[in-house]
Amino acid sequence: MTTDKIYSSTLEILPHTEWSQAFWDELMPHKEQISQHPFFNEMAAGTLSLTAFRHALLHFYPLVAHFPAFMGLALSKALHFDQAGVTETRNWLIQNIKVEERHLIWYRDWAIGFGVTEQQLDQVQPSAQMNAVNHFLWHVNLKGSLAESLAATNLAIEWATGDWTCRVYEGIKAYQGHPEVEVSKRTLAWLRAHAHYDDLHPYEAMELIKRLCNEDEIQQKKAFDAAKAGLDYYALALDECYQVHQKQQVAA
Repeated sequence: MTTDKIYSSTLEILPHTEWSQAFWDELMPHKEQISQHPFFNEMAAGTLSLTAFRHALLHFYPLVAHFPAFMGLALSKALHFDQAGVTETRNWLIQNIKVEERHLIWYRDWAIGFGVTEQQLDQVQPSAQMNAVNHFLWHVNLKGSLAESLAATNLAIEWATGDWTCRVYEGIKAYQGHPEVEVSKRTLAWLRAHAHYDDLHPYEAMELIKRLCNEDEIQQKKAFDAAKAGLDYYALALDECYQVHQKQQVAA
């Protein structure tokens, strides 16, 4: 194997095969439960209470902070270059781990701009309902196959996130002018990245999953189950965030 092949950075997204199209289509309603969740509908409309907004920014922080580590665990499995898809997956993970590290800084800027303190971010202990997604991602990236790791992390989480950030980015200016909120280029960098140029990641992850398990129906099923579980745990966390908002509405 040549050095050029190992370090090639080009990833061509190919048309779906029959199984991968079914995989994608069957995941769609699970992804929609995130992107169309009432919590994000309220956030996009500018009607989400600031208390609930801060709760979400704070308690989702460990997910964002650990994302490069999840991908690092996946990278540790990309060793067998003679197997289909492994070289491309290795290259892709190496390129994007650094990107996710930069996104962590941007997310902190967003949270701080909306009134969450650095001390709160560094000391946050998410509830069981919101921490479940983190535990699942640690488990699947440590114990699962390379395809399962990509499906749970880069397909499920990034696909749903790319969808809701598009709507929220357009509506976030509703919070401009609030005395406890800063809406600026700096505080919107994380949202802007995920709503715009970052939206290719889940499609690239799906392409890699196709290459990793194209001839293996058992791995296809495991990857699908991992993606579905990632989305379901994501929804569980959002349900708690929305409950915080509903309690604020009742109190008001």
